[in-house]
Amino acid sequence: MGTVGAASVAIAVLVAVTLTPALLSAIGPRILNRKERAALVPVHGAHAAGPVDGAPAARAEKPLRPMSTVVAVGRVVLGVAVLAVVAIPALDLRINLPDGSSEPADSTQYQAYSTVAEEFGAGVNGPLLVVADLPQPVADEELVATQLAIGEQLAAQDDVVAVAPAATSEDGTVVAFQVVPVDGPTSESTEELVHHLRDLSPVTVDTVDGDVELGVAGAASGNIDISEKLSAALPLYLAVVIGLSLIILVVVFRSLLVPLIATAGFVLSYFAALGGVVAIYQWGWLSPVFNVDTPGPVLNFLPTILVGVLFGLAMDYMLFLGSGMREAYAHGAPARIAVVQGFRAGRSVVTAAAIIMISVFGGFIFAEDAMIRPIGFALAFGVLVDAFVVRMLVVPALMHLLGGSAWWLPRWLDRILPDVDVEGAALERKHPHAEATEATDDAASDERTGAARA
Repeated sequence: MGTVGAASVAIAVLVAVTLTPALLSAIGPRILNRKERAALVPVHGAHAAGPVDGAPAARAEKPLRPMSTVVAVGRVVLGVAVLAVVAIPALDLRINLPDGSSEPADSTQYQAYSTVAEEFGAGVNGPLLVVADLPQPVADEELVATQLAIGEQLAAQDDVVAVAPAATSEDGTVVAFQVVPVDGPTSESTEELVHHLRDLSPVTVDTVDGDVELGVAGAASGNIDISEKLSAALPLYLAVVIGLSLIILVVVFRSLLVPLIATAGFVLSYFAALGGVVAIYQWGWLSPVFNVDTPGPVLNFLPTILVGVLFGLAMDYMLFLGSGMREAYAHGAPARIAVVQGFRAGRSVVTAAAIIMISVFGGFIFAEDAMIRPIGFALAFGVLVDAFVVRMLVVPALMHLLGGSAWWLPRWLDRILPDVDVEGAALERKHPHAEATEATDDAASDERTGAARA
């Protein structure tokens, strides 16, 4: 999935920077309708003699005014406070694979799970396999006594309902037991029991010389192990993704603070999305609205998927807005005016893109599969808060408060960074209108010099 997704993005980028501009260049102004062509003005309208192709002069636009500092502070405080409150449930995040209890109440999976739980106990839905590795083979006449001794130690543990011998290896060195916990496979007590049984190892048995090593397996413990592996890998994955993006954003924006703002905003959106998932699918808030019959642990690979998808979308929205701000600033607009210009240029794109993605992800919230629902909600809610709270409320306010310092870059770093010129300042300097203007200015300067010499 990751490889195909990355390849698709790479191909889309190549098309966007090669084929699409070539086609637009070949088509030229014909791609616009007549009204749009009539409204065209030269790129450097200030130096133009008049309208293009007899088009009426462009109407004067209202002067741009930056937001007030008080409003900017209020936006930052309000946005961060709201996201922080929504993210609080994420502190109680528990992950696992869902079982039959998470399915809709009218499904056969849920009915089978509930019937087994009512007739035999919830733990029968997720028994544990405990394997005892003996230091030497046990004779047939001592096998039953050995099984009994080990089984009694297992049964003495809290949250164990029953223990039964399951199998013995042909050489008599391995004895397996089925251990039935008191609760279901995704309960906290079962998770604690798995760790506790492993902590018992090694155990001593009178009929065996030496220590007996215990191992715990089975579907329930396997899901617990996978969840813990994913949790342990998540911080490193998050660090790698954020680290690479910081490098790329520093090159694109030629700034240190703007990439930090963009990344911090993503972190807020990420934990806010996790907080919403925990509140609904783990705690059961608003469960009738989202058709959550039995709240339980969150899908174990959801946090990992959420990092990749939400981060990519969040950085897209940041580029839509930030590149416009950077372009306006690079072309001479004051820093705070550039924030307004960039916001106005990118807000409609961010709004449209966010609505599209929210609609796509939101369609999975009411899917039949219980594993799909929280993924759809997490992505839809994450895009919602990132686009409309972080990118369009908090980020412009922070950029206003920072002013020109937002684009500060140490000189030594500026020298070693490649100049990708995303804002197109170099292209503007090579534009025919700019060259014509420079030629006119040079000619006028030569005339003044000659007159002064005369």
